[in-house]
Amino acid sequence: MIMKLLLLIFCSFLTAFLIIFPKSCLQAAEIENLQDTCPTDHMQSVFINGLPCKNPATVTASDFKSSLLNEKGKLDDVFRSSTNLVTASEFPGLNTLGLSTARTDLEVDGMVPPHSHPRSSEMIFVGAGIVNVGFVDTNNKLFQQVLRPGDVFVFPKGLLHYCLNNGFEDATIYSVLNSQNPGIVSILGSRFAPSDDRHRELMQKIKERLVSFSKLDAERLDNVTLF
Repeated sequence: MIMKLLLLIFCSFLTAFLIIFPKSCLQAAEIENLQDTCPTDHMQSVFINGLPCKNPATVTASDFKSSLLNEKGKLDDVFRSSTNLVTASEFPGLNTLGLSTARTDLEVDGMVPPHSHPRSSEMIFVGAGIVNVGFVDTNNKLFQQVLRPGDVFVFPKGLLHYCLNNGFEDATIYSVLNSQNPGIVSILGSRFAPSDDRHRELMQKIKERLVSFSKLDAERLDNVTLF
């Protein structure tokens, strides 16, 4: 009788744990906002896990506006693209909101090389041009799509993803990421320095392979290798 009671208690605890634990992990992904607003205070020198808040008495509407995505970023000569990522460090009003935003511009044949955001998923919106986008999951399956102006696509958290200009004019993409500091991990960052000739050669091979995938007109490809 006692053993049955203990088994029942254990099963109840296990069930509750499995239900509650994923939710608690999700809530812990970003610091909870304990007040209405918390624009970043760049004058603070104390290091914390996140960014300090301004004195509420000094907060203005300007803290919640940014014009950093109005213009193109600095063009990369190798990939013929630029990405301007704006986080809470540059846009004070994002602090504690669990958001960041970005603008990507691609010239004809331009590419955003495969990379991942370890702390964030990403949703992109095509403002101009035609682009081929895709991500590779942990089973080496490639999911790719051709997007046109007005289309939206989502890159799951932590997975390698990329963008290719698939048209005959420049393309512009806007992104929203669900972390105020999503992080960026390059596919080759730990192997070669960007100035290394081997880095450029390998990225060119990766680009050629991604272009060949886009020509297959398949939304999903199994057992994909990028290099």
